[in-house]
Amino acid sequence: MLIRSKRLTVVHAFSTREGGVSEGPFASLNLGRSVGDDPERVAENARRFAERLGITPGQIVSANQVHGETILEVAGAEPGPLIPPALGDADGLVTRARGVALGIRTADCVPVLLHAPDVQAIAAVHAGWRGAVVGIAGKAVARLTELYGADPGKMVAVIGPHIRSCCYEVGPDVASRFEARFGVGVARPSGQGREASRLDLEEANRRALTEAGILAENLEALPECTCCDPKRFFSHRRDQGRSGRHLSVIAIG
Repeated sequence: MLIRSKRLTVVHAFSTREGGVSEGPFASLNLGRSVGDDPERVAENARRFAERLGITPGQIVSANQVHGETILEVAGAEPGPLIPPALGDADGLVTRARGVALGIRTADCVPVLLHAPDVQAIAAVHAGWRGAVVGIAGKAVARLTELYGADPGKMVAVIGPHIRSCCYEVGPDVASRFEARFGVGVARPSGQGREASRLDLEEANRRALTEAGILAENLEALPECTCCDPKRFFSHRRDQGRSGRHLSVIAIG
């Protein structure tokens, strides 16, 4: 049900699709509330997920993700049986409030979790290709510094499961935007005379994070590809849009 990083010393997890009660294309641990699943099943899935983390669903704060670069500060959260409504339109959340679990929903896009131990602040980022190409992960690092005085050189960043370059083909326009922003190596030709390129979202986010001051030894990328593993992961692309959502969460405690 949960994947954790050895690098992060705060409460956190990346969910898989295992261990829930949803059925059909949402089987079984769907944590997305706007994909067409039964709301009662989603609520039970959230309860199970939160219980494993030692929190309540009410402590999980999320945003209405719009594939942009807005990052919101979260002031607090209250324990309760249900995940509260979205805080607003954003693709990144930051806080230093205790008892708040920042949550990001994905089904191929990249979740990035950040911890600044010097000031006990955290961030959660949703980085699909639109967010990645504008460097939203790096912007979250800058936001932690701006708001709380965090030192990027002391931060820990973890890139969670997402669709990897083995499965992610994009057109030449998208590939050229990434190469213009991050240089060579983030996209490579698919081969066999095709115009499409394979996009490496891990590498793009890795470069955005290191540009922002994250040290290589403090950055981890988990190896799982959501598209390759239908038993463990939802995938928007593989399942042609009819898919559940994962939840990636980080909390100070």
